Amino acid sequence: MDNSGLFSLEKYRKQRLAPIEQWSPNIHYAQYQKLATGTLNKRMIYDFELLYVRKGEAVTHVAEQRIVIPTGHLLFIPAGVYHRNEVTSTPSAQFIGIHFDFFHELHIVREEDLIVHPHKITESKFATEAVAEGFAPLSTRWLYIPTPSCVQLIEQLVHEFTMRYPGYLLICKAILLQILGLLLRSQKSYHHTNQPVHGDRILEMMNTIEQHPENQWNNRLLAEELNMNEDHMIKVFKKMAGMPPGEYIQMLRHREARRLLQETDASIEEIGRQVGYADIHYFSRIFCKSEGIPPRAYRKLSRIL
Repeated sequence: MDNSGLFSLEKYRKQRLAPIEQWSPNIHYAQYQKLATGTLNKRMIYDFELLYVRKGEAVTHVAEQRIVIPTGHLLFIPAGVYHRNEVTSTPSAQFIGIHFDFFHELHIVREEDLIVHPHKITESKFATEAVAEGFAPLSTRWLYIPTPSCVQLIEQLVHEFTMRYPGYLLICKAILLQILGLLLRSQKSYHHTNQPVHGDRILEMMNTIEQHPENQWNNRLLAEELNMNEDHMIKVFKKMAGMPPGEYIQMLRHREARRLLQETDASIEEIGRQVGYADIHYFSRIFCKSEGIPPRAYRKLSRIL
């Protein structure tokens, strides 16, 4: 460790990188978070963290770097590196935080076990990072832009970890593997200059849909709004979002319905209307098909847990 208490990333990579063949991740923590404007304590962790900004803006300070994390961006925090997070949006920002190791090597009893205490550092506890042939280690970058399908997996992981259905640990491992694989793939696939023609307009429309999931969106309406041929619009949308427009709209509606069920006391009928389903019975069928339980049961179970 140098005088600043920051492990050298180059030294870290040489000592704590291992091939991907035995990759078996273990999730220590996965949760939605809402933090008020302000600066958090400087810290170092024994495992790895994915910090996705759902709403608002944050900043991470690492050594001499100041890394801005806008809405829709994801921060990859490696083990053994001092960093300090700050919420810069007013009055708060919303996050998803996921702590994990790559090889199921850490035994975590309490959340406090994840944090390195400056006066009691156990170097043998620092988790090892998996690497995949043809890709740089994820820790070579701090900031990623996950695709909507990747964000959907992140939310599904939090849901599984929170609800703890039978077999949830195995499901969480499988989901996290997909998330990390997509982040690796994004190292090669995401370049702004490679975006298709009309890509920026599609991104703007995706943001509009997210802000207003209750609108009666369909392919014809989207094509008209974008002044594009419908077939071409679907093709470009799928390339940008990783899924067709209808699937993307349903994903956003379902995500918002889960949030409203967890965080509000609005009736099931009102929540259905707010996310674009005027028929409560249709809303309940769609929700049950995705979650395996009706909205009312989901609300009750999420609040018990």
